[in-house]
Amino acid sequence: MMTYSTKRRKRIPAIATALTAALAGVLASGAVPARAETRDADVRVSISTAFTLPGAKVYPEGIATDPRTRTVYVGSYADGTVYRARPGRPGAEVFLPSGTDGRRTANGLRVDARGRLWVTDSTTGVCVYDTSTGARLAHFEVGGTSPRFVNDLTLTPDGTAYLTDSARGVVYRVTPAQLAAGSGTLTEAYDLTPALGPRPAGSFSLNGIVSDRTGRYLLTVDMPRGDLYRVDLRTGAVRRVDLGGADMKAADGLDPSPDGTLRVAHNTTNTLTRWRLGQDGTRARLLHTVTDPSLQIPTTLTHTAGRTLVVRSQFDRMPPGSDTPTTFTIASVRGL
Repeated sequence: MMTYSTKRRKRIPAIATALTAALAGVLASGAVPARAETRDADVRVSISTAFTLPGAKVYPEGIATDPRTRTVYVGSYADGTVYRARPGRPGAEVFLPSGTDGRRTANGLRVDARGRLWVTDSTTGVCVYDTSTGARLAHFEVGGTSPRFVNDLTLTPDGTAYLTDSARGVVYRVTPAQLAAGSGTLTEAYDLTPALGPRPAGSFSLNGIVSDRTGRYLLTVDMPRGDLYRVDLRTGAVRRVDLGGADMKAADGLDPSPDGTLRVAHNTTNTLTRWRLGQDGTRARLLHTVTDPSLQIPTTLTHTAGRTLVVRSQFDRMPPGSDTPTTFTIASVRGL
């Protein structure tokens, strides 16, 4: 069990505090009813528990599925532990303990085509692990001393990784050649701050990020304002995606499907949405909205085997110094 010492309380990432404050406002307004809405045909959505995570201070954030084995990996935002849930088992186990390779958070997780697990740490960068042995294969760190918050990542078909920095408003890149070298400084590939516009010092912006199946573009969300941005990987052009009058406020994790739709987890509103993407990624149309308190502040999601696995972060129960035991689970959502 992890306990929060005075020193540890000072290290709690600022985004957790921001989420807690935002959630307090949502709950005070009574704006989180249990409901399911659809913009298309009738949708029957069921929410249950897929598996539990060991520990009373987990506060999970990231999730990834290995498509080869259907093994699911979940990262702890509180201390950097990475858990592994194997098919057919009711609970997860510790795969990478807290503090492995100096990591104190485990935000974005992805498993690449060769079965390597990528794990971001908000203050350092990203590590890559062998899923068979747990051995670290590579690591890349953010340069400089200015504030940073390495958040989520995506992998394109050619094996290149792209990572969001929520504090700096940039996207980093790790190429296959850099991965083969084993270590280095994260390379800034795209600066979205001109598109994002001015915002208060210390605030966050970019969060979830995905790429299209052909590797033509990236999609990344500005969580506070609810805008989705498209980054052209050939030209570097950045444009805001037309959401048809809707928005993605509080959007955290993104998960694309082969059928051209995009699932989104909206954390402080306990909401999941599904969108129809245009062929070139410049437009998206809202199809379904599901809001339910049982999602417990969903941070991200992964769709596999006919269901969507959703991280129940419970960030609203993460006040500094809290010692209240909490059970942490991953939700299984069917019908989204």
